[in-house]
Amino acid sequence: MTTERIGPPLIADEREMLRAFLDYHRATLAMKCDGLSDEDLRRQSMPPSTLSLLGLVRHMAEVERTWFRRVINGEDIPLVWSDEGDYQAAFDASAQTRSGAFEAWQAEVEHSRRIEREAESLDVIGHQPRWGQDVSLRLVMLHLIHDYARHNGHADFLREGIDGTVGA
Repeated sequence: MTTERIGPPLIADEREMLRAFLDYHRATLAMKCDGLSDEDLRRQSMPPSTLSLLGLVRHMAEVERTWFRRVINGEDIPLVWSDEGDYQAAFDASAQTRSGAFEAWQAEVEHSRRIEREAESLDVIGHQPRWGQDVSLRLVMLHLIHDYARHNGHADFLREGIDGTVGA
């Protein structure tokens, strides 16, 4: 599988720019996983960390689900990998396969895209119960860009440790 990653536009309105940067970071995470076996994707970084590429994909499925479906859309649904609300459970990819993790992540990304497209504006408000605060769709999109960028940095190091691949 080879992931196509399209760079964000240099000139666009705010919403299109946020959408493009978010999709760019989503594609970056997928690219870091291209061409690797399930075993490679489950390979952990270094003790005591249990971080793996597959764990990052699972985690980002939870992040997408939480911020778009639960916070912005107000859906009363459990996390993907934990009925108890344990966000750390996503990082345990020891028995996970590429297909299982990527199917869940891609399904959540599609829900997120739909919710964003259907929103009247970036000023749509949702409630983040963990913070006890209302938040805008704008903040959610910026937060996800930040979260992906942070974890894509982790993915860079994980991928380099697996097969030496470095770069964008």
